[in-house]
Amino acid sequence: VQLQASGGGLVQPGGSLRLSCAASGPTLRDNVMGWFRQAPGKEREFLAAIRRSNDYTYVADAVKGRFTISRDNAKNTAYLQMNSLKPEDTAVYYCALDFSRMIRTTSSGYDYWGQGTQVTVSS
Repeated sequence: VQLQASGGGLVQPGGSLRLSCAASGPTLRDNVMGWFRQAPGKEREFLAAIRRSNDYTYVADAVKGRFTISRDNAKNTAYLQMNSLKPEDTAVYYCALDFSRMIRTTSSGYDYWGQGTQVTVSS
């Protein structure tokens, strides 16, 4: 399984970005795709996850109301829509995949990781 994250960039405070994570390989069985971020000097932080079979989602309280996760199973792609971005959202954003049916909120719960995409929120 390979994951390719994209969509990061520089955005002004209050702006929006949509990140994409395309999965390739044997991903047709049920799985969970998640998004994490890591800012310099900080631990990797869980943001959101979505299950393939029923689109069940879970969003961390820290970003709930601003970030939304979705997926297109036909494209094997998950998305993270980020609105009302703040400078403190600046980080490298990672997508991850796990074949467990449970939504996991720790990085150790995911077996496959994308390469990360930089998001910078600055005026």
